[in-house]
Amino acid sequence: MFDYVKANHDLFRRFYRLTVINVLSNLTEPLAGLIGIAFLGHLTEIRHLAGVSLATVLFNYIYENLLFLRISTTAVTSQAVGQDDQEAILLAGVRNGFIALVLGVLIFVLQYPIGAVGFHLLNGSPEVESIGLDYFNARIWGAPAVLLNFVIIGWFLGREQNGKVLLLTAVGNAANIVLTYFSIMRWDLGSTGAGLSHAISEYLTLLVGMLLAFRSIEWQELRTALQKFWESSAFQATFFLNSDLLVRSLVYMSIWTIFFNLSATFGTDVLTENALLQQVVFLLAYLIEGIGFTTETLTGNFKGQSADDQLLPLLQISLFTSLLVGVTTSGACVLLPETVFGLLTNHAELIEPIKHYVPWLFFVLSFFSIAWILEGYFAGLTKGQSLRNAALMAALLGFAPVAFWAWSAENNHLLWLATSAFMASRVLLLGVQLPEMFESHSTNASQLPKL
Repeated sequence: MFDYVKANHDLFRRFYRLTVINVLSNLTEPLAGLIGIAFLGHLTEIRHLAGVSLATVLFNYIYENLLFLRISTTAVTSQAVGQDDQEAILLAGVRNGFIALVLGVLIFVLQYPIGAVGFHLLNGSPEVESIGLDYFNARIWGAPAVLLNFVIIGWFLGREQNGKVLLLTAVGNAANIVLTYFSIMRWDLGSTGAGLSHAISEYLTLLVGMLLAFRSIEWQELRTALQKFWESSAFQATFFLNSDLLVRSLVYMSIWTIFFNLSATFGTDVLTENALLQQVVFLLAYLIEGIGFTTETLTGNFKGQSADDQLLPLLQISLFTSLLVGVTTSGACVLLPETVFGLLTNHAELIEPIKHYVPWLFFVLSFFSIAWILEGYFAGLTKGQSLRNAALMAALLGFAPVAFWAWSAENNHLLWLATSAFMASRVLLLGVQLPEMFESHSTNASQLPKL
């Protein structure tokens, strides 16, 4: 082990330097969300918290599905950085920025039908829906900024300028906390104030991001690059990569939607227990995403450099780190359920039945840790079709049959088995492609001209 670390010393330093910054920047988002919820939770009328929580589900569904903008921008930019192609670096940001702006404006224009359909499906009480719509109608103004921020953050990640990403997330979330405090606690604007605070903080983040980006751009290079903006082959490649990643995102969000819908059919207690268990999964996701961001960036960079000999060590380091986090987290839940879930609820009657389902976290989190790194690796290689196909097949072959069985038997253990099967299928479907890919890398490396 020591010899392995010594042989890859520079890669280890580079990997963990980027990963620590990525994880820190990623964790600021749920922290800001929890603080905002705390402000709403201290209001006299709890309906404000319920309404905002309902609307947040809708926003999460929309924005998580559009997170492909960040992923694709990072992948294409990192490859261009590896090739030392400044023009391609600029075009990666500009093309995806254009797509983000169009989608953001479209969401804003269609806010009324989106809100109507979304709240109809969420099915809250009329009073809660009314408050949720106030929040939705205020926060939706930030849609263009949110999607443009995805691109800017992805662009900085692809250039390994992770310190700027940390600065952006810190500024945006700090502004959101401060504005939410004043709008709710001082100005008594309730859910509307919370929504406006979120929207304003997104535009502030965008402003800072654009200032940082413009400082690193040579305007003459940008003018030259813009002449190739509409180049059909490159635009098609960007479009198809984004389309594949969109399908992947839709599959994952649909899986969790079905998971909670089935949980609700099993009763309120089961729904609440699964929601608490899911919070652990989502918390781990923020940690693993940071490792996945690093994997995607360095994979794209090495591919751009044709440094194929670095791809296997990178994947090994990423998988080891991610799996260590996943196993440690799940182990803590299995061994100390009262301590872990006692942080989330003080209802002892909920913690006791949760113990029956906690062992499933070991399988879900372990497979999730591996799957996310493999996805970061394939994204860095811009293998969008592989990610799309793996998601679809894992949902149809891994999740759907067992989920149907769980629904028929009204069995929550089977529902967690379905989720585990989905995660495991992703690992298997991507993992079987690795030997062929590494063989291809070796062949390409052997064909390079000798100096």
